[in-house]
Amino acid sequence: MIKILVVCGAGLGSSLACQMATQQAMDALGVKAQVTHADTNSAGPLSKTVDILVAAKNFQKLIEGKQLEIPTVFLERIVDKKEITEKLVPVLRQLDVLQ
Repeated sequence: MIKILVVCGAGLGSSLACQMATQQAMDALGVKAQVTHADTNSAGPLSKTVDILVAAKNFQKLIEGKQLEIPTVFLERIVDKKEITEKLVPVLRQLDVLQ
């Protein structure tokens, strides 16, 4: 099972919406995934417990500044399952989760 963390500024509304859309995208791909959400401040410590980090594009500079050692995907539209799928499929292939 792959673990995905979705983050936003407060870790409430937008990350929860993105979490649900990401889970639906993973289900559609047939990927067993545990998707959770949190605030951007938690991204550093929690990055050690997950395989992939997902965030809105507007948090890219902040998250890249944390120099996390896991694949990170930045989204223009955080509830767009098509964009989520397009950006996560290459990462899932890189991690040998998808063929």
